[in-house]
Amino acid sequence: MPILGLGTWQLRGGQCERVVKEAIALGYTHIDTAWMYQNQREIGKALRDVRIDREDLFLTTKIWGTHLRHAEVLSQFEECLRDLQMDYVDLLLIHHPNDSVPFAETFGAFHELYEAGKVKSIGISNFSIAQVDESCEVSELPICTNQVEYHVRRNRSELRDYCHARNIVMTAHRPLAVGNLAGDAVLGEIGKNHGKTAAQVALRWLIQQDIITIPKSGSVPHLRENLDVFAWQLTETEMQTLDTFND
Repeated sequence: MPILGLGTWQLRGGQCERVVKEAIALGYTHIDTAWMYQNQREIGKALRDVRIDREDLFLTTKIWGTHLRHAEVLSQFEECLRDLQMDYVDLLLIHHPNDSVPFAETFGAFHELYEAGKVKSIGISNFSIAQVDESCEVSELPICTNQVEYHVRRNRSELRDYCHARNIVMTAHRPLAVGNLAGDAVLGEIGKNHGKTAAQVALRWLIQQDIITIPKSGSVPHLRENLDVFAWQLTETEMQTLDTFND
């Protein structure tokens, strides 16, 4: 699972198709989507048109919280595959927990899809520590990731540590706080030490903690900017400063 991917929440229509194609051309191989995003058809069209081998692509989708009963999971997932024009996805997540549906029933459907070769791995999204714990107890398959909102202003270190102890990788959605961190003065000052932007510092802080990061972007300059977070490091002091940012 590539540590940096393209988030596609709120990308729709022709813009979504264009951005996915531009991202693949720049070297992105990890695409994150969901049934609820209403953009899987456009992503499928984009991936059909670009030249990338399926085995080089890491594709994540999610089942919405209203469709977590066994039969509903299978039905919604087949719709996802049709729209994406894929035979399988690399990662399937429960998008949000639903207290009215036992996790065991949903994971049973996930296991059936795994056995059929339509899902390579499974995970969860927006789960608390208690929900992570229950998921691990009832799922026959390993829980590979917990995808949550995670950024320097929302430091989920307790959840991160618990998941890592369970061998569950954290994935950060909204890693730039829906763009609000791009103009942050403290992040900007740290960025000057490295010739980087505030947004790049925010992403680097996550990646340096081995947190999968899926920023959304609608332009080529920002897609390029988000990729440029690997050939440099924040200092220990800078990391500690950002660790205290939590609102």
